[in-house]
Amino acid sequence: MTESGPAAPVRIVKDQTKITNGTEVQEKMIAAARVFSDILRPTFGPRGLDKMLYKTDGSMAVTNDGARIVAELLVKHPAARMMVSMGKTQEEMSGDGVTATMLICGALLEEAARLLSRGLHPLTVVDGYRKSLAISSSVVNARSRIIDDGDLSKIATTSMTGKSVDTAHFAPILSEAFRILRPNVSEVSTENFGMHKTGQGSQRDSRLVRGLVLRRRVPSDNAPNNLKDVQVAVIRGDLKIRKMTRVAEIKITDADQLDSFIAAEQNRKEKIVHSVSQSGAKLVLCGGEVDRDILHNLTNSGILVVSELDSSEIEQAALATNAGVIDGVMDIDSENLGHCGSVEWIRKPASDQVEDIITIDACPLAKLVTISVSGTSDTTSEETIRCLHDAIRSLSACEKNPSVVVGAGSIHARIAHGVRSASLNEPGRERLAMDAFARAMECIPFALASNAGAEGLDTVLEIRTKSRDEVEREYGVTEQGEVMEIDDVLHPSSAILSSIEAALETAVGMLRIDQVVSARGD
Repeated sequence: MTESGPAAPVRIVKDQTKITNGTEVQEKMIAAARVFSDILRPTFGPRGLDKMLYKTDGSMAVTNDGARIVAELLVKHPAARMMVSMGKTQEEMSGDGVTATMLICGALLEEAARLLSRGLHPLTVVDGYRKSLAISSSVVNARSRIIDDGDLSKIATTSMTGKSVDTAHFAPILSEAFRILRPNVSEVSTENFGMHKTGQGSQRDSRLVRGLVLRRRVPSDNAPNNLKDVQVAVIRGDLKIRKMTRVAEIKITDADQLDSFIAAEQNRKEKIVHSVSQSGAKLVLCGGEVDRDILHNLTNSGILVVSELDSSEIEQAALATNAGVIDGVMDIDSENLGHCGSVEWIRKPASDQVEDIITIDACPLAKLVTISVSGTSDTTSEETIRCLHDAIRSLSACEKNPSVVVGAGSIHARIAHGVRSASLNEPGRERLAMDAFARAMECIPFALASNAGAEGLDTVLEIRTKSRDEVEREYGVTEQGEVMEIDDVLHPSSAILSSIEAALETAVGMLRIDQVVSARGD
């Protein structure tokens, strides 16, 4: 019998694989999430500053939109990627509140780190957080109220405040757009809006077009312009004689046969022209090509033809004019025609992008409206359009759940008070986690005050007292960093709830991780 040495360690992973265990995992996750939220904190609120994003391809963007910053950052840390995924989810669900979600998630993890350092089990923290989420939902529902027409402008203003847009000009435009669309569609969404960059003027020159703006070359210089009270035909195909699907040769032996062949072809073209003219349409939008003879005859009849539109433009034109999309030119029927109040087009000089500006406006049954965004800077116009999309999504959230809550830190302070009060009846260790959740909610008024130049801690203590003593009134942080009664800063209730839920689920997901296996060794 021989003695053997100690058994060699069994390896099931490659040598360069690094395994991190225990509390070190949570510490690293929390540290990465905290760095991520610290990046976005200075951009939060009406006094938030901008970030300059310089991309690898040399392009540059200036923005304080949390969703865009998150999308542009090339993150590699797994915790940071979880934060990015959370931001995308919030953007898709509500269109706003990404930065607030990031701040809340970072605050939840920071508070959890303190509890873990005191020996609390991660799952105890998770249980306390989940109990706090249920209380948060009841507080939001209790403080919500049904929206009215005057709230639309306030919601839009809240969404765009702090960004590089003229809220006083654009908020009434968005409010008017929703007023126009609501009678014509079951639920207003971003699909009912188009955006057009004029490339000139200032933001104050931006306006709402009750219809569609197309950038296409009008095929005829003699085409009619400035049409009023127009019937519109939207055709998916071509305005020309269909080509034969088979190759054929026609043998012509004398001039009479040639004349007969040409006359037959001309007769088919005249039938197409007659079909369009008889329908009553004065504007024809088609997705294919237009025969030159057909175009000439239609133009002489006072009909404006715009050709070679792509499929999305065809669908948008049908929504704007309330027209049915016609598959074949011979199928034109007055029942399929749409209607618009005016059509005008502006000829642009020849360039690399030979496009004219065609404005289809004053559509009485518009299911799509267009915001014409003015501004000489393409970067600024792009940022304006992004802000408008966020505001539209915020307003659209109220279509499904027509209730709002007061923002400016007010609702988060109310949640903190509600959770803190409920924790007094909690006998177990979850009470510590609930108190931590309440403190995390107060990161929102703290950030608003700090970015406004006020003392964040003093503001939190003051708004905490107001939330406890003033039951009927809503107190929040003003643009100057003061705690005052607020009534014009409104958020959709669903956006606030989804923000807290997304932040909580991401934080819980990180707290439940006890081991990280990195095949790259980092």
